[in-house]
Amino acid sequence: MEIPAVAVPAGSFFTPLLLVCGTLVAAVLCAAHHLGLFYRLLHKVDKTSIRHGGESVAAVLRAHGVRFVFTLVGGHISPLLVACEKLGIRVVDTRHEVTAVFAADAVARLTGTVGVVAVTAGPGLTNTVTAVKNAQIAQSPVLLLGGAASTLLQKRGALQAIDQMSLFRPLCKFCASVRRVRDIMPTLRAAMAAAQSGTPGPVFVELPIDVLYPYFMVQKEMVPAKPPKDLMGRVVTWYLTNYLANLFAGAWEPQPEGPLPLDIPQASPQQVQRCVEVLSRAKRPLMVLGSQALLPPTPTDKLRAAVESLGVPCFLGGMARGLLGRGHPLHIRENRSTALKKADVILLAGIVCDFRLSYGRVLSRRSKIIIVNRNRKEMLINSDMFWKPQEAVQGDVGSFVVKLVEGLQGQTWASDWAEELQQADRQKEQSFREKAEMPVGQHLNPVRVLQLVEETLPDNSILVVDGGDFVGTAAHLVQPRGPLRWLDPGAFGTLGVGAGFALGAKLCRPDAEVWCLFGDGAFGYSLIEFDTFVRHKVPVMAMIGNDAGWTQISREQVSCLGSNVACGLAYTDYHKAAMGLGAQGLLLSRENEDQVVKVLRDAQQWCREGHPVVVNIFIGRTDFRDGSIAM
Repeated sequence: MEIPAVAVPAGSFFTPLLLVCGTLVAAVLCAAHHLGLFYRLLHKVDKTSIRHGGESVAAVLRAHGVRFVFTLVGGHISPLLVACEKLGIRVVDTRHEVTAVFAADAVARLTGTVGVVAVTAGPGLTNTVTAVKNAQIAQSPVLLLGGAASTLLQKRGALQAIDQMSLFRPLCKFCASVRRVRDIMPTLRAAMAAAQSGTPGPVFVELPIDVLYPYFMVQKEMVPAKPPKDLMGRVVTWYLTNYLANLFAGAWEPQPEGPLPLDIPQASPQQVQRCVEVLSRAKRPLMVLGSQALLPPTPTDKLRAAVESLGVPCFLGGMARGLLGRGHPLHIRENRSTALKKADVILLAGIVCDFRLSYGRVLSRRSKIIIVNRNRKEMLINSDMFWKPQEAVQGDVGSFVVKLVEGLQGQTWASDWAEELQQADRQKEQSFREKAEMPVGQHLNPVRVLQLVEETLPDNSILVVDGGDFVGTAAHLVQPRGPLRWLDPGAFGTLGVGAGFALGAKLCRPDAEVWCLFGDGAFGYSLIEFDTFVRHKVPVMAMIGNDAGWTQISREQVSCLGSNVACGLAYTDYHKAAMGLGAQGLLLSRENEDQVVKVLRDAQQWCREGHPVVVNIFIGRTDFRDGSIAM
């Protein structure tokens, strides 16, 4: 029986072949793209250039107006430090990386720009974590530049190589690792914009060693000098040569260096109008201003004029301290909880209901609350439990206050409300004067010492505070003389900010007198940085309230738990230790208690002559801070 032939379509033989060929072509094209072969058709690799990636970093920083880079040197980051120096950016090296970050934080707060710090890989970066977290909570725009192992050697056991990106993602609002030299400029520009946009905060850019050093040095380390003869060796050498070419392809082509536009949220006209209507009906209005109010773009003098024009009594916290100067009638300094309970309309401008406002429990449910903040999540914290906002406005605080005042032009409030709050202030201040006259068991009364500091403090001063009990007392007694003249760690309560804050403050405000108030416990973190002050000729004054202990903790620990374990220190001669580092040292104790003002004047004179000074003040203990919490 004959079997009939089956007709096969002519194209059926070619379809699988076309699919296979298409897949192979696609794979080859994809591999070529991954290997950078297409990019290098249009962008050359200059193998003779001695330029390096550090120059790209420095160029972007200069274009953004950066004047200082704080660092602790390491081989991973040497090119960028050298390049910054060549472009006139002052490189300031500290004795600990955490100090470098605190210094950059201070520059950011006082100038309204991005503070910049560069540290080496691994432990250099891990040493910054506390200060970066402090900057995050304080909402300071800080750019952290971190060295890293070569891109090829990461996860292969290289020196100081760890997963740095995972470490900083929870701490920074922008994190990026640069993988090619040509990516340095766009990455840094994006990071600088992210640091200042929305809610400001720290950003992190990782710069592996092979994107910072010049081609010939990277080639020497990456590619064998003598090509191997075996096939596998040749393949590996080709791959390494190609990898090196991709690192440097298009590296020196012109790119934009300057700032990108910032994204700063603004309150809508409708929101502002609703707040105008609420505040216009108030009988006992009260305003609480926090650090966010001092952020750019609103100039501090314009904000101050707006607050004065508004005429509402206010409390000032964080970087807003000093906004109205010393002794302004609208500035209420004491009895905040009582005042908040009595107010019928409260404007929380750049401050949130965290532990500082007892999570909102100090606010009366009868009060109408207006809150404005750049960060909506933080703005509404605890609003589901202890308080409810009448109006919650996400936007820039300073701009909002200015617009609010424009909408309330001509509005006035009865003077008896402000007078009531001022009278409570005067009564509290009288109690302070009485405590200043009370005898202490040994050494000097800290309340009296701080009163004399307040009387001596010049108008051009910047106050840096770092400590617990002594600084907590100073917050009631010593007033900053103007806006942006008070630096404290912020809500994180970090000890050890003093030297870094002082360094940044004096460098960006060279004509100001920087007065640092330290507790003796906190001063332990900053002592070695007097070497930094001496080397870099940065004259600052440090006044240590030395009561030989962690007194803020001890007070409660002893009364609650019956033991002073781990709370005791000694009446250490910190002034002599500072002298050993090249600074000037002075001592105040009961033996010269009638010369407090003279010693402070002597310290001022030493500073004016260019010397950093430590005034070691032996103090006794008082009940001034009884009842204050330390947790």
